[in-house]
Amino acid sequence: MKSLILDSSMTSMAGVFYPTGHVFALFPDEDCVRQAATALQQANVTGDTCYASPEAILQEIVQTLGTADTPLPSVGAEGDIVRRMADLAATGHHGLLLRMNDKDDPAQVAHALAAEGAVAAFYYRTFVIEDLIAPPAAAASPSVTVGTHAADT
Repeated sequence: MKSLILDSSMTSMAGVFYPTGHVFALFPDEDCVRQAATALQQANVTGDTCYASPEAILQEIVQTLGTADTPLPSVGAEGDIVRRMADLAATGHHGLLLRMNDKDDPAQVAHALAAEGAVAAFYYRTFVIEDLIAPPAAAASPSVTVGTHAADT
C-alpha cells in the first residue's frame, strides 16, 4: 500500500478534497488500516489503496478546506466531511483511500471496512458523497440530569 499523495484530481473545482470514484475511510490506528486493505483484497475488491497518517490528513486533506466556506458555508457536504476528518485525525485516526472500480460493490466495501474497525467511510461519487458507515448516535442526556439542572434554576 502506497502513501497518499494528494493531487488536483482529488479536489473539487473549489479545491476542497473530493476524490471522485474513491472511498476514504478512517480507522483508530495504522494496524486497522492495513488489516482493512487485506480484507478488501480477500473480498476481491480490486481498487488501489493508499495510506494516510493522521499528520497527512491534517496537513494535506484538511488544508484543502482553506477558505472555501468563507463568507458562506458551501452548498455541498464536502466541507463538513473534511471537518469530520479533521476531528478524527486530531484524535489519532488514520486513513485509507480506495479507488473504486466499476465491479466493486459499495455495500461489500462498507462491510469489509466496518469489520476491520472503520469509524467513518465516505464514497465520493459525481455530485454525491455517500456515508458508508453511519456515525454513532450522540448519547442522549439522561432525564435525571436534565431534571436536576432544571431544579437549580
